[in-house]
Amino acid sequence: MESRFEEEGEAAAAPEVTTAEPSLAEKETAYEKFVWDNLKRNYVAHYLHGMLGMTGFRLINAPTFLPAYLYMLSGSNLVVGLGLGLQQLGGVISPIIGANQIEHRTKVMPAALWMGGLARLQIIGMALAGWFLSGQSKVVAIIGFMFLFGLFMGTQRVVFSMLLAKVIPISRRGRLQAWRNATGGVIAAGLAYLAGRYFIDANLFGNGYSTTFLFAFCLTSLGLTALRLLMIEPEPPTVRARSRLRDRFKDFPALLAERGFMFFMVVQMLTIAARMAVPFYVIFASSTIEMSGKNLGLLSLAFLGADTLSNLVWGYLGDKTGFRLIMLLSLVLWVGSTVVLMTGHDFVAIFIAFFGLGAAQSGYMMSAGTMILEFGERDEMPMRIAFSATAEGIMGSLGPLLGGLISSTLGYGPMFSISIAFLIAALMVLLLRVKEPRTSRLG
Repeated sequence: MESRFEEEGEAAAAPEVTTAEPSLAEKETAYEKFVWDNLKRNYVAHYLHGMLGMTGFRLINAPTFLPAYLYMLSGSNLVVGLGLGLQQLGGVISPIIGANQIEHRTKVMPAALWMGGLARLQIIGMALAGWFLSGQSKVVAIIGFMFLFGLFMGTQRVVFSMLLAKVIPISRRGRLQAWRNATGGVIAAGLAYLAGRYFIDANLFGNGYSTTFLFAFCLTSLGLTALRLLMIEPEPPTVRARSRLRDRFKDFPALLAERGFMFFMVVQMLTIAARMAVPFYVIFASSTIEMSGKNLGLLSLAFLGADTLSNLVWGYLGDKTGFRLIMLLSLVLWVGSTVVLMTGHDFVAIFIAFFGLGAAQSGYMMSAGTMILEFGERDEMPMRIAFSATAEGIMGSLGPLLGGLISSTLGYGPMFSISIAFLIAALMVLLLRVKEPRTSRLG
């Protein structure tokens, strides 16, 4: 009996065997292994999401259908500028709110589904407004949906950029974006031509523009569904502690302490200011050529087709050299194409100008969206993306309004000239003040 109690006492006194908590280095190694082990599946998920999801958004954001629709309904450059300005205004504050909601979470896919779904609902809202409303109420409703579209796109931008950064290694992001944008561009360009020729000219289902928006909604919804079904999201080794939104506003000066990022933001704001002219490209072209549904479809085909071809070049070159070079080339091409648009007097010249503008803006968007992921620390990435999106939103909301005012009072020539001046200023800051962030990170 005594011996039994002694054995139990010895057993109780024996130390418990515990497994040591993995070190941070071990967690980072496991995280990297997870990323590479699941790269093929996540690559396919993001490819399908970009190919289908972003295709629909291209149709909405292209400087053809929506500006032309607003101008047709209102007959006013100021209304076109107001609509595009409010769309950008919607994205001013929402990125910061979105970043604050996800930066402390290990999984952000649920937020991506909510924000992505709400953004897509605004597209179907514009389609329904076209079918069931008339007169001034139709214009007001469409502008309202444009504002809400910008609002939810601002948060979506942060969330989906985070998802991309989490599961796609830095050396694979360029080619992923190249192929998904190229194949998506083929679909968008083909649909743009069909929409102009057979939806808008034929006034399909009573409103060709609404039919176009409905197709855009279907494509974006399919892309979001593919991402939800296929992507496997890892949990990062570290995340920021949860903090109040007003406290995060106070952290913005610290983000700008990195001089490369600060001057990158200057380049972004100058470039977005130059986009004041974008909604008026197609309206200006209508003073030179007949803007039938067929020609509108062909110019959309040129703009989106350039996205298809140029993305393959931008993506692979960016993976090899870094994306600073892509941004430089894009800005130069943007300036040249604007000059061609201003001086062209026939359809061929206008077509070439829209092709160049499409290639330039797709290169800028790819380079800006990729470079922002390469500055600073990973835990600060959501707020860096949000800060960038907010700054873009401020300039983007003022730009179309300013463009509408200048074009209405001084004409298109001065407005395009001011846009070119902003692009040249951005080019100079990029050349002189912004180093390739990938080189700094590797160093």
